[in-house]
Amino acid sequence: MSDTISGRVAALGHVLPEPSAPAANYVAWVRSGNQVFISGQVPLKDGRCAYVGRLGDDVDVETGQQAAQLCALNILAHLAAAVDDDLSRVVRCVRLGGFVNAAPGFGDQPAVINGASNLMVEVLGEKGKHSRAAVGVSSLPRNAAVEVDAIFEVQ
Repeated sequence: MSDTISGRVAALGHVLPEPSAPAANYVAWVRSGNQVFISGQVPLKDGRCAYVGRLGDDVDVETGQQAAQLCALNILAHLAAAVDDDLSRVVRCVRLGGFVNAAPGFGDQPAVINGASNLMVEVLGEKGKHSRAAVGVSSLPRNAAVEVDAIFEVQ
């Protein structure tokens, strides 16, 4: 098994994207003590939002899970930058926060955010098990279907 984040991602058949640049006056991640806080990531691929729309209207749960998984890949790209891609420096994923662009009455936010949670555990193993929030919102930046942020404990 690989000792890098990018290696683990590749072993699962995914490509770790280049970390995206912040869209405004903030930073993509901040380290404070032994924690890395990663700003909310929308499902960007090749510089564009790959999944847009509202769950329960024009996006189904399976597509929402794919969007959440892409958000998690973007989170892992920033985590790799924060720890020089050294998996041994990651103690655990402490928390994932998931925001789902949801139509009124949509209630499957947890199922959608499972796309991010499952990938985190697949890549990090036991270190990927985390606390979580999965909430519905009326809109997201770029009309993204999903946004996910994360906190990691690192060495």
